[in-house]
Amino acid sequence: MARPRTFDEERALDAAMRTFWEKGYEATSTQDLCEATGLGRSSVYNTFRSKHDLFERALARYIDTMTSAQVAILENPGRTAADRVRDLLARIVENETEYRTEGRSMGCLTVNTTVELAARDARVAGILERHTARRLAALQAAMEAGRRDGSITSARTPEALARFVDAAIGGMRVSGQGGADRAALESVAEVVMDALTP
Repeated sequence: MARPRTFDEERALDAAMRTFWEKGYEATSTQDLCEATGLGRSSVYNTFRSKHDLFERALARYIDTMTSAQVAILENPGRTAADRVRDLLARIVENETEYRTEGRSMGCLTVNTTVELAARDARVAGILERHTARRLAALQAAMEAGRRDGSITSARTPEALARFVDAAIGGMRVSGQGGADRAALESVAEVVMDALTP
């Protein structure tokens, strides 16, 4: 008979996610994960099989949480499409100023992982590609809605605008990690909106 688990697996997964977010995959040791989750080494491996499996689950959890919140902003029927994009950018600024250590943000786990692992880890690259497709689809739908409601007036295609906004958000995340403050990030957001509504 299997012994019941005596810990909260979801809480352990959240703690592991935060550790990977702060340190990156390679720099996170098994000991770091044990300390963060409060689990012994055997419990970590019995529950999550491997560091890589735990990382994949933590990344998927991060993506589900963050992307769901961002898509909800972009699909808000009570706002014009331009206001939805503005709200999303404001959320990014908040995230980058809320989670700071020593004057730098933690950035975004997906951006960090893209830089660290995507080129050499096919399974992680697949997770990131699915995430990117979902995010770009939501942004493109917002651009198309903006064309219909007149709030987004750029002559560029909705697909090009979606990729532009996505790249700008990635840049804001990296800038936050580099020490850019709220005013600097807000100025980037303003330029993005100027480009959508020339």
